[in-house]
Amino acid sequence: MQRKAQSFETVAWVDDATHPRVRMIDQRLLPVETAYLACEEPEEVAEAIRTLAVRGAPAIGIAAAYGVALALVRAVAQGLPAEQFDALLTSELQRFAATRPTAVNLFWAVERMRLCGARSAGQTPMHRARGLRDEALRIHDEDIACCLAIGAHGAPLLPDAGGVLTHCNAGALATGGQGTAVGVLRSAFALGKHLHVYVDETRPLLQGARLTAWECAQDGMPATLLTDNMAAHLMKLGKVQAAVVGADRIARNGDSANKIGSYGVAILCKYHNIPFYVAAPTTTVDLACASGEQIPIEERSASEVTHLRGVQIAPAGVGVFNPAFDVVPAALIAGIITEHGVARAPFTQDLDAMVAQAAAARAF
Repeated sequence: MQRKAQSFETVAWVDDATHPRVRMIDQRLLPVETAYLACEEPEEVAEAIRTLAVRGAPAIGIAAAYGVALALVRAVAQGLPAEQFDALLTSELQRFAATRPTAVNLFWAVERMRLCGARSAGQTPMHRARGLRDEALRIHDEDIACCLAIGAHGAPLLPDAGGVLTHCNAGALATGGQGTAVGVLRSAFALGKHLHVYVDETRPLLQGARLTAWECAQDGMPATLLTDNMAAHLMKLGKVQAAVVGADRIARNGDSANKIGSYGVAILCKYHNIPFYVAAPTTTVDLACASGEQIPIEERSASEVTHLRGVQIAPAGVGVFNPAFDVVPAALIAGIITEHGVARAPFTQDLDAMVAQAAAARAF
């Protein structure tokens, strides 16, 4: 499958016979510099996930799958004995599962790689390692198709003309394909809709300002950047006709965890009678999680709040609260757009059916 659904590629497997590696855009440097990391060691991939060089739930799942494959492909090339294969695989699965806690796609991808390894028991180390590589490539291919399907289901929900607000980055930089929330926008533009994208800057790490605005510029989508505290005024002025965001984990009842600030956007949309949509693959749905109260929320370094691009902007020693995500209650969500359609309230029945449909499709 073609792995480039837009003008750049976020993460890729480079199948070099002597130096296989995982190549990815270093998102920490955007938008000032477009540079790529060439990760030849699995720890480099894990560090890229931990430090947000690669981020976005689907993208870190793909990166983790590639990282696991990289570890075993390299080890086998260096003579890994067959009896040590499973121990190394287990160690690498644990390494990647520990990188970040909230995005469920990461754990889904790690589990897929575990099952792939288990199915290959008894084969030669070379065949087993190649099987892991092929499974990681399949995960990537599936995400490309998934993003296109999300776009196809989501685009009709947007107005033929008007403003659409998005928060954080749920575009191609966050996935293996054209994106989830931004993928819906890309598909809407492809249908000829006359939309204007309003991009929340998304403090403290400015994923909207640095990444979503960059994607819009790269692909020629008309966009306006605003600080997070301007969204309410923009809505009051009648500039926003819909909002669409991504998700890192969706509970069975539809509660959706996304980048911090998403909850506030959803509340504003409710007050102004603006539909608020979540766009995410079924791999983001965690049926074992009954509600948003059970979703683990990652808390990150205080320096992300006290410093901006290395420059101190707050008094030394001030206390900091820095959750990376918040949870949008299902009651504030007009629809959850997946590759298998649009789930509607009360969500549980639709999400159960969509997850089952996705599992059945992968079984073939």
